Formats: sequence, structure tokens, C-alpha cells
Amino acid sequence: MTRNILVAGTAVGVVAFAAAHHVRDARAVEANVAQGVANIEVLKSPAGSGAAESNLTVGPDGKVYLSWIEPAPDSASALRFATFDGSAWSAPQTIYSGRNTMVNWADFPSLAVGPNGRMAAHWLQRFGRSSYQYDIRIAQSSNGGRTWTTGDAPHVDRSDTEKGFVTFWREGDGFGVAWLDGRKADKARPDAKQEMMVFATTVGAPGAPARETELDGRACDCCQTTAAMTANGPIVAYRDRTPNEIRDISVTRRVNGKWTTPVPVYNDNWEINACPVNGPFVDAKDRRVVLAWFTAAKDTPRVKVAFSSDAGATFSAPITVDEGAPAGRVAAQLLDDGSAVVSWIERTRGDTASVRARRVREKEGAGPAMTIAASSAARAAGFPRMARSANTLYFAWTVPTRPSSVQFARVGVSAFK
Repeated sequence: MTRNILVAGTAVGVVAFAAAHHVRDARAVEANVAQGVANIEVLKSPAGSGAAESNLTVGPDGKVYLSWIEPAPDSASALRFATFDGSAWSAPQTIYSGRNTMVNWADFPSLAVGPNGRMAAHWLQRFGRSSYQYDIRIAQSSNGGRTWTTGDAPHVDRSDTEKGFVTFWREGDGFGVAWLDGRKADKARPDAKQEMMVFATTVGAPGAPARETELDGRACDCCQTTAAMTANGPIVAYRDRTPNEIRDISVTRRVNGKWTTPVPVYNDNWEINACPVNGPFVDAKDRRVVLAWFTAAKDTPRVKVAFSSDAGATFSAPITVDEGAPAGRVAAQLLDDGSAVVSWIERTRGDTASVRARRVREKEGAGPAMTIAASSAARAAGFPRMARSANTLYFAWTVPTRPSSVQFARVGVSAFK
């Protein structure tokens, strides 16, 4: 999004590194991942040269789905995916390819997998001359991804404004979807407010009209949304934005068919007149929920996690999981015993950073941190992703060389103490 993005020199330190630094960090990946991390198995990635913006999801059958964007002929960008069954990758397949694809390091595509082979995928697509005139496209597949429909917009508004930061959740035979919506910031209207909103809808049959719901009329401009399905219905979390520029994490839930009034998960009271480009991550099973997020309140960067036992109606006091110098970019996976594994990017020294993860228990607190991969805090490093299938955690991250690459690894849940 275009407004007030937090840049280098601030508390969260979104630092733009030179290409030489990217190369050095990439070599550190190869050297450091293998050192003293016997539990981590780095696997060959199916993504091609120049790949980035990876994402992970797990299907009902336990297969892991990796999606990414990579360069295509004629200056196009292709959204592709492959599945991993625990021993081998499927052949990569293309969901969409075009020169009008909006490629954004923080606003990456996603994939949702439902029963009976039904899938949905989203990407951002430009439609105007401006770099910031783009909207959301969602394509569907009924045959496991072999063929895809033409992408439809989930939103009825088609003004020359930005929409993105999409999150899916699986709901019955279909999918729910939430996103940030800039329709209020229509530059064609002189009275337009430069504010983002949060909307949600349900993805039905291809071409069906969207029935969208406004969840929040003012949210942070460019932080990822996140959602999960609980036993009581879906929960959506995002970075909110109050009139006095407090940008803490809020949640809303759909209860008995209606979305609740958004409430803060915890009052960090992070006052900042800018967007930190650092959204939360939620995961749920039955009525158990885990939510991880980044804050830099009082100029002190922190990664925190909180649990809920009532489907997100209330949350426990947060537990700090970082090691003192986090860049955020969190992910979280709930485990069968009610604990969770949380991942994030931790700054190390100089230009380098690493993807870290640790197990967190609500009463016992955080266990030892594990280094998943050497990385960078640069924008080109993107957002590492994590997913769980049975007793294995899978990680995907971007190595910001030129050309970039997407890496993939797994580690057993038992390795996290």
C-alpha cells in the first residue's frame, strides 16, 4: 500500500540491503543451516530461478502445498505451486501468468485447499496506469490444480484503489477470505480518506456475486491479515489503527452468523504514524487458538504470543519469544497438546538475520530457540512461512540473491523442547 510505510532507521528497521549483502546472506544460508542443526532437513525446492513470495498450506490429506511467484517469458510473472507428500514433489503447475501481476515483497499470494480436490488461489492484478491501482483475483480449481478458472474479484468495489493482504480459511466445502480494502481512499473523490478497511466474504462457485462484510472501517495500511477456523466459527486478526495512531493487533469473530466488534488482543499501545509492514499470524484447532505478533511499543521490538481456550473470545497474557532483536514477520502453528511453535526473523549482527522458531507453552513459557536458516532483514527476504502436517513442521523462505530462490525444509515437532 502507498501510505506511511515504515522504512530504514526506525524501530522495526525495514532495511534495504545492497545486492552484495544479499549474496553474502545467501552463502550464509548454505553454511549456517547445516551447522549444529541436525534436526533440520533442507529439501530440494521445486521453485525455479528467481522465485520469491513463497507460501505454505496443508490439505485435508496432509499433503504440503508450496506456492510462489517466479519470472515467466515476456516479462511476465507466474504464480505456481507444487505438492509434497512427505517423500517427493509433484511437478510444478502454473495457476496464473501475466505481465499485469502485482509483485510485492510483503503482499504475497496464497493458496487454500479443501476437500474433494477443490482449491482456491489469490494474486494481485494491476488494472490501471498507476503502480498502485490493483485488486484481488481469486481462481478456483475442481481437479486438484490441473486447470483453473479465470480469476474473479471477491470484492464488488472496482474503484481505482488498492486491495490486498488476503487470507483464506477453509469452511465446509468452500473458503472464507479476508482482505485490506482501499476503496475509501479513492483519489477520484476529493473528500476521500487515505485509510484502509478490512472486509470478508465467502468464496462460492466461480463467477458468483460476492457478498462482502465490512469488519473494520480503519486498519493499518499494509500489514498482513490472518484467519483460522475454530469450533465456534472463523477468527480474523489484523493490525488495527485508532484515531490517535495506536497500531495494535485486533481480532473479530463470526459468531452465530455475525461478526463481532473488533477488540485488541493486548494493549501494547504502539503509537506510530506509519505502517510497520508486519502482520500477525493465527492458528486454531477446535476452541484452542494461538496468535503471534510483532510490536515495537516504547521503541522496543518484541515478538509476542498469546493463547485462547474459548475460540478467541479472550486471550491469555502474552509471552515474549524473541531474543532481543526481532524483525518480526511471524508465523505460528498450534500443536496437539495445546502448545505452539512460533517462528520469526531475528537480527543477528551487521546485515544478517536468521529465521528462528521455538515452542511456547501457555503456562511454562518459551522453550529453547532453534535457528531454521540464515537470512536477512531486507525486504527482498520476504516473510518466512511455516505449516504443520501431522508431527512435522515445514518451512519455506526466500534467499535474496540475484536471482532469488525459495528454500524448503522440515523438522519434527519433537525437536522443539
